[in-house]
Amino acid sequence: NAILLQLIVFKAFYKEKAALICKIKTNGILYLCGMLKTTLLNAVNAGANEIRRYYNGSFTISNKEGINNLVTEADHASEKAIFDVIKKEFPNHFILSEETGEIVTNSEYKWIIDPIDGTVNFANGIPLCCVSIGVEHNGKMVLGAVYAPILNEMYFAETKKGATLNDKKIQVSNKQELVNSCLVTGFPYTYLDSPNGPLQIFEKLIRCGIPVRRLGSAAIDLCWVAAGRFDGFYEHKLAAWDSAAGFLLVKEAGGKITDFKGNDFSPYQPHILATNGKIHEQLQAVVNGAQVKNASSL
Repeated sequence: NAILLQLIVFKAFYKEKAALICKIKTNGILYLCGMLKTTLLNAVNAGANEIRRYYNGSFTISNKEGINNLVTEADHASEKAIFDVIKKEFPNHFILSEETGEIVTNSEYKWIIDPIDGTVNFANGIPLCCVSIGVEHNGKMVLGAVYAPILNEMYFAETKKGATLNDKKIQVSNKQELVNSCLVTGFPYTYLDSPNGPLQIFEKLIRCGIPVRRLGSAAIDLCWVAAGRFDGFYEHKLAAWDSAAGFLLVKEAGGKITDFKGNDFSPYQPHILATNGKIHEQLQAVVNGAQVKNASSL
């Protein structure tokens, strides 16, 4: 009986200890997630402040690949402000940013940053520009924020917790047919001369009377799909920083996002197809060479 009692006490002690460890671990994870979110929002705000400071002002402009693939003094200022915020809280995290490239570490966390998405718009005083930052953990996007300060629109998404615009829940549209949809796309600075390239797809859609917009910011394109303003978005040549945050927003707003072949989307490949989910297969067929037809015929 004494041995049995000791076993019962021993088991209860370690069960309680295991629960305590689990609670501490859970609280630690929750705390880290809270710190990541706070830092992310502070970082996009810091970048946005630089956009506001330079917008419609004087700044230096230079070219990257392609004659109108611009980088401005404001891009670098925004990037520096973002880096300062992130490095203060998480100095050992991996960073991938459009202007600087990779700051490689062995961290499980990676920040994927576009300090100004829509630089050509920004340089010409067009308000469709934003800061876009996605946060990966072990290769999976867990947080994303896109802030368009001139429009005063802050988009945020967290894995399995939905997407918001200025703290209000958003969701994708409910359009069922491609022919009734409003779409958005973008064109690369160096044109892709291919049999089913950007202009060929664009022509097929507009010849059928389907409205296709071109905003000049892939991050905003994705946010507007997430918010239900557009029903679908496709583009042939994006970098990771263009889509990292926006793709999580579409996913968390109830949309579908893949590459052109229908595979799970990765921001590290160039092709993107993001929709409300209802028109996805229809638009995918057109992107891959089919003619625009009624949804039942595609």
